[in-house]
Amino acid sequence: MRQSSSAGPAQDPATRVEHALAIAYRYIDRRERSVEEVRRHLDAKGVQPQTTEEVLRLLGEQGQLDDARFARLFAEDKRELEGWGAERIRRGLVGRGIEREVAEAALAGADAESELDRAVALLRRRYGTPPDDRRERERALGVLLRKGYESELALDALAAFARDE
Repeated sequence: MRQSSSAGPAQDPATRVEHALAIAYRYIDRRERSVEEVRRHLDAKGVQPQTTEEVLRLLGEQGQLDDARFARLFAEDKRELEGWGAERIRRGLVGRGIEREVAEAALAGADAESELDRAVALLRRRYGTPPDDRRERERALGVLLRKGYESELALDALAAFARDE
């Protein structure tokens, strides 16, 4: 862990917290972040662990950090903008330090039918017409699986895509 010269041990605790808060504000000002993302960022900047915990507490009290809000917004963005499926969103949230229960609550907002509709829409955008042969179907299935759709739902989406056309 690096020790920043401006956050060195010679500073009093209030000054260390103030400095660490400034670092955290700059980091969360760009976009919504999870508590763990901010913790990792402060650690990388050489902020002492006890100062980091104080900053995280203050940011939580101020409403600046909220893992439930982060998880909900992340899930919505990835569903709508990136076309991700539930499994990939879940992995993304857990990788950002979100507890499984919070991730599941964020994913609970989408039903299976809308997930199927998103998968079919992704296939339409990507391929235009349903795949004709086995190799093209496997490629389309691979796209859906990489986007985080469960295999059964991905197969249903391929079938629905073929029926719709």
